[in-house]
Amino acid sequence: MRHFDFLSEAALQRLFFQPPQPFCATDDLSVLGTALGATLYIPATRPTLVADLAKRVSHGVLSAVICLEDSIPDEAVPAAEQNVITQLRAYAESGAQRPLVFIRVRSAEQIPMIVAGLGELSPILTGFVLPKFTEENGSRFLDAMSAASAGTGHRLLAMPVLEAPSVIYAESRTEVLLEVRQLLNKHRDQVVAVRIGATDLSSAFGLRRSRDLTIYDVRVVADVIADVVNILGRADETGFIVTGAVWEYFSGTERMFKPQLREAPFIEHSERALRTELIARDLDGLIREVALDKANGLTGKTVIHPSHVAAVHALSVVTHEEYCDARDVLGTRSGGGVASSVYGNKMNESKPHSAWARRTLLRAAVFGVANAETSFVDLLGAGLHQ
Repeated sequence: MRHFDFLSEAALQRLFFQPPQPFCATDDLSVLGTALGATLYIPATRPTLVADLAKRVSHGVLSAVICLEDSIPDEAVPAAEQNVITQLRAYAESGAQRPLVFIRVRSAEQIPMIVAGLGELSPILTGFVLPKFTEENGSRFLDAMSAASAGTGHRLLAMPVLEAPSVIYAESRTEVLLEVRQLLNKHRDQVVAVRIGATDLSSAFGLRRSRDLTIYDVRVVADVIADVVNILGRADETGFIVTGAVWEYFSGTERMFKPQLREAPFIEHSERALRTELIARDLDGLIREVALDKANGLTGKTVIHPSHVAAVHALSVVTHEEYCDARDVLGTRSGGGVASSVYGNKMNESKPHSAWARRTLLRAAVFGVANAETSFVDLLGAGLHQ
């Protein structure tokens, strides 16, 4: 798999200083967690699941979650389970290019049932998404995954979702997150990323953010994100990759506030029509939220519509300036020091900026480095109009 693989070689050369590198499901967890990008959620009841996945891969989706949990009604679970097994077996047998495929289960008991149903074709699965994850139920999920991996000889990866009420309530949050960290440390070789369930967290207070706001404007949820990154997303060997919350809007309705995209970058690149299109698709709020995700230490994002993918991936590409800074920081003598950036607009300190630089170069490997003259507007346009 390779991000932006739908582009022609000429387009890749025009847009990228360093093109994205291929990756596969057996790569190191740090590579896979970074490469998830925009993870598309799909209800497990879809009768055209195989065709949908194949089509989305051709349009840039390289990680997908098939949901057996909140996206389907309780009475549809048995049929959805069978549909997932049937459809994934057909997908594996088709030989078509496929993304990193995860299944969001309701219970630990579904894990061995699904793996057994897939049988020798179980390698089509990358892993499982584990909902409402706490220390109390997490052991059952992770033990079931370990047993399934051992039984098939195929590595299955976990993406626990932090969305239980005990995670958002102030009096229990720290204790719960510390318990989760202790549990995940015991299963570190299974955990590819930690996800944040903003919709469930918001529901504990009867809240839902509008498309004019980002999740960081919903203070009770923003506080959770800060604590999750603080405890689980540290830039040392104790940390995990933490992904951004879902963006749940994809069609235009009446707006209360002005669009959140500045006109200047689009005018500079003669793309006024693209800005209008992004606003009409409700993608201006998504773009702002992804930028805030990055600023707050999150990598990738849960999405529920294919139109979201281009925006998330365009903003995941490392800019030429970021790349130069990261290379300079890591190339500085081991004793530390400070130097002016290549772009002459900031200082680069080797010691405090080194963790950022390593993460940036990892992202550069999987999403590429833009040419100096390439802006996110160019990358958005390429993704939306391919």
